[in-house]
Amino acid sequence: MGELPEAVSRLSASADHEGFLHPHHLEAARLVARTFERAMLRQRVTMSYDLARIGGYASRHGQADLSETVEDARQKLARLAQRIPPDCWGVLIDVCVYDKGLQQIEVERRWPRRSAKLVLRIGLDQLARLMGLDATATGRQSSRTQSWLPARPAMFPES
Repeated sequence: MGELPEAVSRLSASADHEGFLHPHHLEAARLVARTFERAMLRQRVTMSYDLARIGGYASRHGQADLSETVEDARQKLARLAQRIPPDCWGVLIDVCVYDKGLQQIEVERRWPRRSAKLVLRIGLDQLARLMGLDATATGRQSSRTQSWLPARPAMFPES
């Protein structure tokens, strides 16, 4: 899932070419959506004939048989959910994962108009901060390059 949810992409650009959300917010939204997909938490609507799901040998082992990638993604989502306020996390998941519109969220939660937009921005700010994303790219502090090899002799020594 490399695309942005529709509600997030609409907030990223406006008429004056400066969107409500900045690129680091959009990247945080993409990352949480990708992590959710990797965690395999989406509910299935159709029947699966996979032996692990219908009672074969693998289903007896349960959680232990999940791949490390799936388990890592689930743990990452759990850590993020613990560190972000519940209202912000709920809006983030509704928008970034389930692709709900902001008006739908406001109606479901009985919030005032435009409040979901602000809660989404706060949640994306916190999510980006936790993921190490920022509005400006800053590299490591300049440091001297070090090597474990001895200094090389000059190729053309001065005569």
